[in-house]
Amino acid sequence: MSHTLPETAPPSPAGRRSIPVRAAAPGETRSNCPYCGVGCGVLIEHDGARITGVRGDPAHPANFGRLCTKGATLHLTAGHDTRLVHPEYRARRGEARARVGWEAAIEVAAQRFGEVIAEHGPDAVAFYISGQLLTEDYYVFNKAMKGLIGSNNVDTNSRLCMSSAVAAYKATLGADAPPCCYEDFDHADTILIAGANPAWAHPVAFRRIEEARARRPGMKIVVVDPRRTDTAVMADLHLAILPGTDVWLFDAMLHVLLDEGLADEAWIAAHTEGFEALRAHVRGVSPAVAAAVCGVAAEDIVTAARWWGEAPAALSLWCQGLNQSTHGTHNGAALIALSLATGKIGRPGCGPFSLTGQPNAMGGREVGGLANLLPAHRDLANPAHREEVARLWGVDSVPAAPGLTAVELFRAAREGRVKALWIACTNPAQSMPEQALVHEALAACEFVVLQEAFAGTETAAFADLVLPAATWGEKEGTVTNSERRISRVRAAVPAPGEARADWRIVCDFARALAPRIGKPQAAAMFAYDSAQAVFAEHVASTAGRDLDITGLDYSLLEREGPQQWPFAAGARVEEAGARARLYADARFATPNGRARFVVPSCTLTAEATGVRYPLALTSGRLRDQWHGMSRSGKVARLYGHADEARIELHPRELARRGLVDGDLVRVSSRHGALVLRVAASDALRPGMAFVGMHWGRRVLNSAGINLLFGGACDPLSKQPELKHAAVRIEPVALPNRMLLVRAERCGRSAAEEAALLSPWLERFAYASLALAGRDTPAVVMRVAHERPIPAAWLAELDALLGLDGDGVLSYADPARGISKRALIEDGRLVGLRLTGETAAAGWLSEAVVEQRDAVALRPWLLAPLATPPMGAGGRGRVVCNCLNVSEADLAAAIAEGAGVLDFAALQAKLRCGTSCGSCVPEIRRMLAEGR
Repeated sequence: MSHTLPETAPPSPAGRRSIPVRAAAPGETRSNCPYCGVGCGVLIEHDGARITGVRGDPAHPANFGRLCTKGATLHLTAGHDTRLVHPEYRARRGEARARVGWEAAIEVAAQRFGEVIAEHGPDAVAFYISGQLLTEDYYVFNKAMKGLIGSNNVDTNSRLCMSSAVAAYKATLGADAPPCCYEDFDHADTILIAGANPAWAHPVAFRRIEEARARRPGMKIVVVDPRRTDTAVMADLHLAILPGTDVWLFDAMLHVLLDEGLADEAWIAAHTEGFEALRAHVRGVSPAVAAAVCGVAAEDIVTAARWWGEAPAALSLWCQGLNQSTHGTHNGAALIALSLATGKIGRPGCGPFSLTGQPNAMGGREVGGLANLLPAHRDLANPAHREEVARLWGVDSVPAAPGLTAVELFRAAREGRVKALWIACTNPAQSMPEQALVHEALAACEFVVLQEAFAGTETAAFADLVLPAATWGEKEGTVTNSERRISRVRAAVPAPGEARADWRIVCDFARALAPRIGKPQAAAMFAYDSAQAVFAEHVASTAGRDLDITGLDYSLLEREGPQQWPFAAGARVEEAGARARLYADARFATPNGRARFVVPSCTLTAEATGVRYPLALTSGRLRDQWHGMSRSGKVARLYGHADEARIELHPRELARRGLVDGDLVRVSSRHGALVLRVAASDALRPGMAFVGMHWGRRVLNSAGINLLFGGACDPLSKQPELKHAAVRIEPVALPNRMLLVRAERCGRSAAEEAALLSPWLERFAYASLALAGRDTPAVVMRVAHERPIPAAWLAELDALLGLDGDGVLSYADPARGISKRALIEDGRLVGLRLTGETAAAGWLSEAVVEQRDAVALRPWLLAPLATPPMGAGGRGRVVCNCLNVSEADLAAAIAEGAGVLDFAALQAKLRCGTSCGSCVPEIRRMLAEGR
C-alpha cells in the first residue's frame, strides 16, 4: 500500500537537523522525487522486481516525510505498460523503426554523428538534454560534447525555466549560488513571492510557509502575480500586476525604500557597487508611475515596500513568472536589489531565493550542462577556466565560442546548420515555444536520436534512433535541489527490458565515436565503471570553486544523508548550519568581493495586445500534473482536479463574447491557433487568459499551448518568453459531438488504451484524451467535429475499445446522426460511446469510472438525460486527490454545517487536506464562499 504524509506535524525548526538517517527497511530504498526542485526524499517500497508503493522519507531535510499529490502516486507510474524497452532504428524517413540490438544502435549513432562531424565540423551536431537527468548523466553528456566532440552545442530544457535566474545571480552576486535555504521560511518576517505559485508548483515548500505563518501570525506575505492563484489567496497583499511589468514594481519599491530611509546605506557602501546608477534610475519610478504601468494601486506598492523595509528579516521567492521573460535576467536582478539595498542577505530569513523548476536543474548547472557554462561554475569566456577544464579532461582545449541555446538550436536545425541532434529525457516537440518551427526542425534534421524512458512522446515520432533509458526507481546517482542540497538517488528495481542508465548510454556512444573522429585515445575519457566514478570526477572538478564539494562522496551521503554545498575536504557534517546560507560575511563571489547592482531594462512584453489580438495569455503549472505528462499522465487520479485543457477567462470576457463556461473556441496568436474549451475564472482580470502548460499532442488534437508562444528570448540568458502571448478567441461551430469512455480491462491498462486512441485525435476538429477514476481507471475521449463522424470511423473505434461484441447495448438514429453504445460486463457499466447526442455524458462517464451497477441504470443508459435518474448525482471534480474528496462532498459538508463549520471541523469530518495539503487553499476558499 502506498503512503503519503504522516498525520503528525513535521519536526520543529530547532530539531530539523537532528533527525537520524536510518538504514532503509527491508523492501525499501531511499531515493528522491523526480518532480519539482524542492527535492523531496522518498522511500520506495518494492519486492526487488516491482515498485509497490512510495512514502515520504521522514529523515530527508527537504520534506520530512511529506509528499505532494504527484510524489505520493509515483508508484503508479512505475509500471512498464508505456515504457521503451529496446532500441529501435530506421534507416530512412517514412519507414517504421525496427528493433535493433544495443551494439548496432551505438554503432549507427557513432557512424552518423561521425559522418556529420567529418563533413561539416563539430558545430553541426548538438545535444539537447534535461533538468530531470541525474548529475552524473549531465556530466558525461557535457564532457562528450565539449571535451570529445569539440563543440559547446549542449543545452537543456533548464534553459526554458532557470537560465534567467542563473544570469541574475551571476550579474549581482557573482555566482549561480542561491544563498538561502528552506529553513529561512521559519525565520522570515516578510516573504515576497513573485512570479511563482508554490501552492501548486512547489506544494511541499508551500506547506512549510503555511506552517511558519501559523506559528508566527505576524508574518507578512506579499504575492506578485497577474492571477489570483491559490498562493495569492493566502497572501496579506496580492499585487495583480500586468504581465511583463515586474521591473517597474521592484523599482518603485526600491524608490520607496530610499525615500523613507528604509535602505541600509552603510551596508550598501561597505559591500556593494553600482548603487548610485540604480539610485538615479529609480528616482523617476515613483509608486504612482509604476502603478500606471503595472495596473495596481500606488498605495499597495508603498505597503509592500514598507513591509519589506521594516521587517527584521525579509525573503523573496521567485520562479518562472520572472524567468520566462524577454527581460527575465533584469526581473531577477531588480528583485535581488531589494535584498541588497536593505542588507537582508546571509542571515536567517533573508535573501533572494530562486525556486528551481526541475528536480536536478541545479545539478546540471553545477556540471556546466548549458551551452554557455563550464563545470563547477567556471566561465566559458575565461581562458584560464577553459584551460583548467581541458587539463581535467585530458584534452588539448575546450572550445571558446558559446554553443547554441535551446531556441537557437532548433532554429539552426530547421536551417540545416545542425544536422545530427541527440535529445535525452525531454520532449521539445511539446515543451518548446515556436512549436511549428520545432516540428519543422526535427523533420529537417538529418539524424535525430531520442534517449527516453517513455514511449509515445511527441518527440518520438521524429526520432530515427530511439534508445531506452532507465528512469526513477531504476537509477543510481545524485541530484541537487533548490537549496543547494545534494541527495543520493538509488535504484530499487532493475530497469525493464534492455533499458540502460543514461550515463552508460552516453559513455558507450562516446567510446564508439572517438576513433571515428580521429581521437581514439579519447575513448579512455569515458571508461567509468559506475555512476560513483563519474561523481568522483565531478567532485574533483569543484576543488577550490565556490561550490567545492571535495568533502563529499557516496559513502558520506549514504551515511549522513543529503548535504548542502559548499562541503570542502575536511568539512564536518556537524557544521551544516554554517553552510545553510551563503554570504553571511558579506563577501560575494565577484572579483572584488562586492555585490553588484544592475540598472534594469524597463521594457515590457515582447508582444503587445491590440485590436487584432486583444487578450494577454499566460500559462503555468497545474496542481497535479508535471511538464508534458509522460509520467504523471499515466495516473488516472491525477486528472481528477483538471481533466481537460481549458482556456480560463474572466466571466465578463465570456459574457462580452456571448460564451458560456464549457464552450469551444479557437484561440489564435501570431504563431498558431488551436481549439480549446473555455472556463470562467475570476482569478484573472478582464483582458487576460490562462492555459495550463502540460497538454500536448498526445492528449489534444494540436501541439498544445506552446503553439501560441513565439521564440523571443532574453538577450542575456537566452530564455524564451513563455509567460505571455497576445491572443484572440472566437467561437467555433462544431456541432457533432462524441464521448468515448472505456474502463481498464484485463491485459490492457487505461494508459495503454489512451496510447491506442492518441493517433485518432488529429482526425477531428477538436479532441481531447484523459484518464479518470481511482481504483478502476478509465480512458475518456471527448470529440467535437464540423461534420457527422463517419460510420467507418465509429466501427473502428468500437472495435478498438471492445464496444462491438456481446453485452453491448446500442441505439442508432441515422437520420439525426445519433449512435450510442454501452458495454456491460458482470453487471457493471464498463464502456460507453455517445455520438451525435451527448446530454448524459457527465453522469454516464462517472458511472463507468465508478463501475456502478448497470441493472438499475439499464433503462436510462442510452436516453438523452442531462440529469441522472434516481438521484444518482455525480461527485464532480476531485479537490483532495490524496483522500478522494470531491467538490460535491465538500459542498454537502459545508451546507450541512450551515455556515458555522470551520476548517478544522471540515478536516475532521472528511479528512481532506490532512495528507499532502495541496488542496488546503482551495478548501479554505470554498469554505469562505459557503459562508
